[in-house]
Amino acid sequence: MEFFSSFRIAPLVITIAGFVSGAQAQTTAAPEPAAPTGEIWRVMASPYTYHFSRDPNHRHVYMLGLEKQDAEAYIIGGSLFQNSFGQPSAYLYGGKRFDGLTRFEPLFVQLTGGLLYGYKPPYDKKVPLNYKGFSPGAVLSVGWQFTPMISTQVNFLGNSALMFQVSADFR
Repeated sequence: MEFFSSFRIAPLVITIAGFVSGAQAQTTAAPEPAAPTGEIWRVMASPYTYHFSRDPNHRHVYMLGLEKQDAEAYIIGGSLFQNSFGQPSAYLYGGKRFDGLTRFEPLFVQLTGGLLYGYKPPYDKKVPLNYKGFSPGAVLSVGWQFTPMISTQVNFLGNSALMFQVSADFR
């Protein structure tokens, strides 16, 4: 688990760098539109997940993921994570990112749906419609695009948790 210990620090450094570069961009140049154009590859990580319940079986959740977004903001992606009970898990999905929904251009909403794997006995009943570790999944996210490269978002994980995520976009 040494990998995951150092993994916690990297997203925090990326977040701080995003805040700093976003503040510098706002003071030195006109703001760029938040809406992405063209194809984007997105690398993401989650340093922290807040669970609504205080279940003593809950473990720290680690997540790494990769997405591809096309010019119309449709996305496909996947993530590998250690679920709330310490089990290796994965989420493969498709969805759409919605930019420009409000007057705050950097604000975006993302909705994904796909296949979740990893919740096995004795925790297989913790996700609905689970069959041998496989179940449907859906995630609603709200995020902020700090710079053309760095964003953060909050992923709503049903009625269980909030996952905080940092992402880097490569055009």
